[in-house]
Amino acid sequence: MSQARRTVLLAWLALMGMAAGCASQSTESAADAAANTATAADSAARTAAAAASTTAGAAASAADEAAASATRIAIDAGAVAATSKAVLAASTAAHRSPEHIARNVYRHPVETLAFFGLRDDMTVVEALPGELWYTEILAPVLREKGKLVAASFDPATPNMVDYQKKAHELLLRRIADEPAVFGRVGVAKLSAPAGIDLGAPGSVDMVVTFRATHGWLNGGVADQIYAAFFDVLKPGGILGIEQHRAGPKTNLEAFSGYVPEEKVIAIAEKAGFVLEARSEINANPKDTADWSAGVWTLPPSLRLGDVDRAKYLAIGESDRMTLRFRKPAAAKP
Repeated sequence: MSQARRTVLLAWLALMGMAAGCASQSTESAADAAANTATAADSAARTAAAAASTTAGAAASAADEAAASATRIAIDAGAVAATSKAVLAASTAAHRSPEHIARNVYRHPVETLAFFGLRDDMTVVEALPGELWYTEILAPVLREKGKLVAASFDPATPNMVDYQKKAHELLLRRIADEPAVFGRVGVAKLSAPAGIDLGAPGSVDMVVTFRATHGWLNGGVADQIYAAFFDVLKPGGILGIEQHRAGPKTNLEAFSGYVPEEKVIAIAEKAGFVLEARSEINANPKDTADWSAGVWTLPPSLRLGDVDRAKYLAIGESDRMTLRFRKPAAAKP
């Protein structure tokens, strides 16, 4: 029953009660009461009609917003697909070594970056690019319309270890020697806990980190670094993570390079991120994640040398989680 009809019925019942209880009143008074009741019923009907109109308007507005959102997503999907073509070309380009190109089969750069939602007009921070495996792909893809910022070790940090120095020197050398590929790459500082400077708060569209979270956990700086990721991202910005994944047989008391997936999710959520999607793009069911030399038992490290080398080559690179998080759109930069 509509609100208007309910109001009319209640008014009619009230009128009947009033007529029964007030028989001694004049006919003129009863008529006036009836007229007042009819007026109230009409007003209630108008109110109900207005409410229905407002509800319909809100529903139409919500439908329009949903359609607009779907359009935006479709546009993004098209841009991501176009960028994936550039990623594919960069992944096999002449500036990459044969050894790096050979690893495409394990690391799936086209699928991974498409899953993250990479577009060639984004500003992207790559955390600790190491041997520049992904930098070699991201730099040319983002060169014209976007911007790549390589967050590297700060050479001014006291007590830098040798591999950190070498990684930073490699980055600077290739920027200087190969300007056509790396010349527009920016350099930021990521040397927790001594110092982190990824850029102005709310200034980048995406942060990506590949196979590095285990080191930050081991050093006790993961929370600090993930908080820095959150700060530098724009509201609605994306955090893409690839990380060696622990399995049922992994000894979590030892530093093996493997991390439980739920552990990584918890760190990101603590920083304020929302998990948007998981992917099995980089999964490897052959990796039992319980090797004597940790993840470095497998290629490309092959830390055990010739011991069971063929076995580890047949397994391939590690089983890895691939996660996409988003900084809430309402979050402050």
